[in-house]
Amino acid sequence: MLIGIPCTLMRGGTSRGLFFDARDLPSDTRLRDSILVSAMGSNGHGQIDGVGGGTPLTSKVAIVGRSTHPAADVDYLFAQVGVDRPVVDTSPNCGNMLSGVAAFAIERNLVRGRDPETSVIVHNVNTGTLIEVIQKTPRGEPNYLGDTVIDGVPGTAAPVKVNFLDAIGAVTGTLLPSGAVSNVIDGVTVSLIDMAMPVMIVDARSVGATGLETPDDIDHDRGLKMRLEALRLEAGRLMGLGDVSGRVVPKMAMVALDPESGALVVRYFTPQTCHTSLAVTGAVCLAAAAALPGSVVHQLQPLAAPGGQVDILHPKGQFTVELEVSLEAGETKIGRASVLRTARKLFEGEVKVPATAWPRVGQ
Repeated sequence: MLIGIPCTLMRGGTSRGLFFDARDLPSDTRLRDSILVSAMGSNGHGQIDGVGGGTPLTSKVAIVGRSTHPAADVDYLFAQVGVDRPVVDTSPNCGNMLSGVAAFAIERNLVRGRDPETSVIVHNVNTGTLIEVIQKTPRGEPNYLGDTVIDGVPGTAAPVKVNFLDAIGAVTGTLLPSGAVSNVIDGVTVSLIDMAMPVMIVDARSVGATGLETPDDIDHDRGLKMRLEALRLEAGRLMGLGDVSGRVVPKMAMVALDPESGALVVRYFTPQTCHTSLAVTGAVCLAAAAALPGSVVHQLQPLAAPGGQVDILHPKGQFTVELEVSLEAGETKIGRASVLRTARKLFEGEVKVPATAWPRVGQ
């Protein structure tokens, strides 16, 4: 017997996944995860028996509900669902999926839309942080069509402004979880930064790469990936995260300079595969690193002004982060980070899963 659970398939930024109203899922974590794994088809064979797209970027879930935070409008729990393994990781946030939360919340009557745009304060349950998402809502209804272009997504759509209000220490509780702006692991200098997402940042040259390789080339370079993963495991311990061998945090970023423009270039990892573009939270973390003297990023491409724009090149184009930075008693202070995204509703209906995934419903 199959049961149907209401959901919406949406593209958020350069990611795609299922959006659920929290009221439509069980509160029991084990049952919830069983449903998500079944819905995505995450039991091997590239998710052929589910709605997942067979890649980490298309095997994501957003669960949106009424806020449990006094300063927020809605709660948002992000779940990274395994592609070929039946696992669900709720330790990270996803800024791309976040860009669809306001529209979904308005359509599900969790928030009232206003004309011409609606500001929704989102409580990210994964990290306990607050993010403002500004959605275009003419006549109070979400508008997905517009003239905004983001690299990594074909065509144009309505702009979605995402403001990270308190992204410092999103997972570890501090901007520099190792206590230093840079560390040396097995002879390689790394920066361990937690701004929207814990990320281990390395200069590509220090691991025998150029930083200009394609994601496909990197994914087929077994030696490079093993080297980076060994560094990541130790980085996890230095960041106070313990054994991260079965977790998707910390992420990894390999940086370089573009030989033609001199701009910062990144190859970002999810972490087992190389991202085809760049995660929002990863971009925010890299922008913060550019403002921190002594970091791997700052040594390559320092932020030119106390606050401003950080441009990052990735395999599909460019990502821009607006960063508020100030100097207080000679110390760098990082404030709000803002990015521009787009989102689009792709499908609305019910995802079918076996009744055994939620026994109470099947009885």
